[in-house]
Amino acid sequence: MRKSYSILAIGAILAIVLTACGTAAPAPAPETVTKVETVVVEVTSSAPVVVAPTGYGVTLKAVMERGNLICGVNSQVPGFGYVDANGNFAGIDVDYCRALAAAIFGDPTKVEFRPVTAAERFTALQSGEIDILSRNTTWSLVRDTELGGNFVHTTFYDGQGMMVPKDSGIATLQDLEGGTVCVQTGTTTELNLADVMASLGVTYTPAVFEDADATFAAYAEGRCDAVTTDKSGLVSRRSVLPDPANHVILDVTMSKEPLGPMVRHGDDQWFDIAQWTVFALFSGEEFGITSANVDDMRASATAPEVRRMLGLEGDLGLKLGLTNDFAYNVIKMVGNYEEVYNRNLGPDTPTYIPRGYNSLYTDGGLLYSPPFR
Repeated sequence: MRKSYSILAIGAILAIVLTACGTAAPAPAPETVTKVETVVVEVTSSAPVVVAPTGYGVTLKAVMERGNLICGVNSQVPGFGYVDANGNFAGIDVDYCRALAAAIFGDPTKVEFRPVTAAERFTALQSGEIDILSRNTTWSLVRDTELGGNFVHTTFYDGQGMMVPKDSGIATLQDLEGGTVCVQTGTTTELNLADVMASLGVTYTPAVFEDADATFAAYAEGRCDAVTTDKSGLVSRRSVLPDPANHVILDVTMSKEPLGPMVRHGDDQWFDIAQWTVFALFSGEEFGITSANVDDMRASATAPEVRRMLGLEGDLGLKLGLTNDFAYNVIKMVGNYEEVYNRNLGPDTPTYIPRGYNSLYTDGGLLYSPPFR
């Protein structure tokens, strides 16, 4: 035990020493003694403690307990989100929902498609009515900050365009001076139209509608001189007009429209799951893994990254809260990105859109997955 000496005791010892040395010590003045307590804190070395933020894991837990994924989608845009002739949901955004269900459950059918309008989609996500929004939604700063959501990686790079009747004589946006443009409310499309026309000094009248069906019905009836939305949407909707050949899409791009899924703020695990499902689609195409050959590739794969992605090595799936074969399930049950694209927007579909920016980075496009490691 460590011994402590009081200030008075130390003073007495010094007086004796000074006397022994031949110097008389002066009489000590009255002094106030302050008691000082020393608190000893014992610190032990240990590994850092990682505390999950509030909300982490809540969404996956709720989805697993419910037994299915609820995905907010469009039901009016062929190629992206619509109901086909057999009453089934189809489209590239719909297939993403199936891929996410495959990643979570190993079953792409465990998803409920909840149609939401442009005006109500963000409220549906914020309120928890849907688990994820996959509805041709543009990523923007305001949406990324003010709407309580996070955008997952872009699944389709687009730009806003303008469609007019072929015999209208309209070839440029300036030709719409004094005209009427049909546009859907509650969208970036409406805001971009105002910005672009203002910058060009073009005076026009917006004819605003609640949803895509009403917007394009008005255009088809001749109630406006032109209609605007994302170019992909124009291609899609032109395919179901009474006479598609009588309508042309102007050679103009009015904006950047990166489209992709959106999740709520506050659950990083759910964001990661949604994100890496997109990357599984990209990587499947990059490595040449398809729904048809994924079993053979899994049996013979020697490349370390492919083996990790397919769940043969490591524990990448477990880090997401899923099984290690989550990416295998995505590709096996839904396909890689190229398969999903061609099924909905490929050359054999009425909604064909050349891939362009939506090609892999190896083909000059913007699709690029971080490594599975």
